[in-house]
Order: sequence, then C-alpha cells, then structure tokens
Amino acid sequence: MTSDTLPAALAEIRDEFLELDEPERLQLLLEFSRELPEVPSSYADHPELTERVAECQSPVFIVLEVADDDTVTMHAVAPAEAPTTRGFASILAQGISGLPASEVLAIPSDYPQSLGLTRAVSPLRIAGMTGMLMRAKRQVQARLDAR
Repeated sequence: MTSDTLPAALAEIRDEFLELDEPERLQLLLEFSRELPEVPSSYADHPELTERVAECQSPVFIVLEVADDDTVTMHAVAPAEAPTTRGFASILAQGISGLPASEVLAIPSDYPQSLGLTRAVSPLRIAGMTGMLMRAKRQVQARLDAR
C-alpha cells in the first residue's frame, strides 16, 4: 500500500493504530465503536435502502451516497453488542465520508490489514472489514455508473 493512494483521513487513522502497542490498538478500536455516526432517519426508517455486509458475522448494513460534486458520504449501522465490527464500520464511515469518489475507489483493498490488528481480532473480523470496504467501493462505482 502506498501512502499516495491512501486518503489522509485513513492514513491518519492507520498511523494512530500503529503508534500503539497491540493491546492498546484493541482499546482504540473500541473507542471508534462508540464514535459511529448515527444514520439519517431516511435510512433508519427505511433499512431496505441499505446493504447487508454478508462478510460480517454481525448484522452490519451500509449505504454510500455520492453527491453531485462527487463527494462521498458513508452511513453504517452495526450493533453495540459487536464492538469490534462496529469499530471497523466507524473507521470506514469517518475515513471515507467527505472524500471525492475517485479517492474512495483508490483505497487499497488491504487497508484493514494495515491497521495492525490481525493478531488482536479474529481473521473473520478482518474479513468483515475488508468486505465492508469492497462493498463501499462497489456502491460508489455503481452510483457513478448510474449517472
């Protein structure tokens, strides 16, 4: 992964994780879980407008919007009972929202592995975050293609 393809917000989050010892990384992930932005009522009241991330063991739903100026906003719903998954959703929602679509599409697929959490959480959890990222990128591309 090259730093020139990683958006600044996601690079900053990655660096924040890598500056910590492994046990503290898990604590940071739990902090992110408490920072997951609420979804707008337009999605909370209509969950059928969101996409289930099948790669996640926990019920996680995402939806991405692309504005006319190509700015992306990511919304995610993840249960509080699944804090690691919710933390991953929060990282992506915070790191992707506000980016131009082209930067979202250029995020390296191995971003979840770069956070230094592969020994702190199960491979299934990392696979879930990778699934979230891939689905996010696919939704952005679909929104652009639909124009």
